[in-house]
Amino acid sequence: MQAGRSRDTKNSYEETGEEPSRFDVWGWYLYEFCSYFVQTVLIPLVFPLIISQLQHLPFDPIQDWNNNHPAMSCAGKQILLYSKVTKGSIAVGGLKFSSLEWASIAWGGGLAIAAPILAFISLVIDDGQFQTIITIAATGVGVFFCLPAGFFKTTKIFIPYIAAIAVASTVATTSHTHHLGLMIGPNKTQFGVSRTIRFSIYSTAAGCLGSAIISSFTYHMLREPNERDFISLWVVSIFSGFLWLVGVVHAFTAENKTTSVPSISFSSPRFHLFSVFRYPHAIGGLIGVLLSSFATMCVFTGGVLFIVGQLCVKPVHLLYLWLTYFLFPMVSLPLLLQPFQQLIKANSVKMKILGFMLTLITCGFGFYFWDSEWKLEHLLIFGAIQGTASGVLHAFGRVLVLDCAPYGKEGAFCVWYGWVRAVGLCVGFTVGSVVPGEIRTCFGAAFCGAIVGIVVLLFGNVSEFDGGAVDAGRVSETARHDHHLDPKESFSL
Repeated sequence: MQAGRSRDTKNSYEETGEEPSRFDVWGWYLYEFCSYFVQTVLIPLVFPLIISQLQHLPFDPIQDWNNNHPAMSCAGKQILLYSKVTKGSIAVGGLKFSSLEWASIAWGGGLAIAAPILAFISLVIDDGQFQTIITIAATGVGVFFCLPAGFFKTTKIFIPYIAAIAVASTVATTSHTHHLGLMIGPNKTQFGVSRTIRFSIYSTAAGCLGSAIISSFTYHMLREPNERDFISLWVVSIFSGFLWLVGVVHAFTAENKTTSVPSISFSSPRFHLFSVFRYPHAIGGLIGVLLSSFATMCVFTGGVLFIVGQLCVKPVHLLYLWLTYFLFPMVSLPLLLQPFQQLIKANSVKMKILGFMLTLITCGFGFYFWDSEWKLEHLLIFGAIQGTASGVLHAFGRVLVLDCAPYGKEGAFCVWYGWVRAVGLCVGFTVGSVVPGEIRTCFGAAFCGAIVGIVVLLFGNVSEFDGGAVDAGRVSETARHDHHLDPKESFSL
């Protein structure tokens, strides 16, 4: 009797709604594969390197580095690249900016421009007729500005280049996330792996593969002679643009779905954009996304600069670190964490906390052993743990926000998600860039961000099912009633 009741209870939580087609799902994975690298590799890594090739330092960086590190030997090209990227050589008025800071300014400017665009998109994106148009237009703009990155050899031109790509990527992320909201249907399961989690995990793994390809290609092109570095990195930008363009295939394989609720009235557009503030669980989820993207990018940027500039590891070891960082989540997310999440029946909030805890481990060990000798195995462990943390935080942060979004208002929630995530990445990149080599500063900031994220999720009473999905109307009355059964009775044999 009790076992049968348990099965009936579980079935009452199962998701409703039509299962998306295989082409729709795989097309959605394809776009993640073709676009995830834009904000994780292209803007924070490739473009600062391109900008650095246009800079001329007033001193000999190799001699300066040898004077500061007399007991270490380092390749001259590696020292030159690091110095051009981190030293303030771009003069604007009475100020000087490094290539990293220049890219950060452009990135922030792009997010400022994206804000009003996203505000307008939030009104029309819930209409299925505009979903494909927004995806194609945003991708087309981003690809267009990737292609001529090295055509004009002037530093100032990269401000509009990077800003336009940041706008396009943020808008595309919003549209991409919104399509996930349409695929999962109105209701969510309480037990097992929900449709949202399954889709988000596998798409994150696909995105990590794309980032690994671009980072590996960047390393390969940097092996060219010094006089060809600029052209070689330009080729990386062009290749990135074409790879991003391939993702447009999803616009043609996606099913044009609309919500089953009446369209939002255009008579009060301001209330539609800010309707997210009526759902405190969604606000907690967005704060978690902001802090997780900040912490992961801060660790990634600060860690890479410290490893290259202070430890002067072999270039091939840096490649191994990048590959471990991006490829290990392809194994740890679907093969390890998904069964673990299903076994302990952990929701997205608990998995987000797990991601923050992994970040705390990375920051703590990096902060404590910053002056120790780091070997290759240490770098690989560092990359595996932090890469998994980044993947978990991204995959389950997206799930948490969507599960708290009312059916028919996913557009406004996805707009906030896309913009908040980009802001967190930009701020994390800025903090890691302004103090290059100071790993204790950037790791300390990331550590604090992870702590605040855990506090918000725990003491902010954020819940995707008990509060978020129920408030959003994504749980049926039967499921809501059965959820309050005695857990011991429901699961006893």
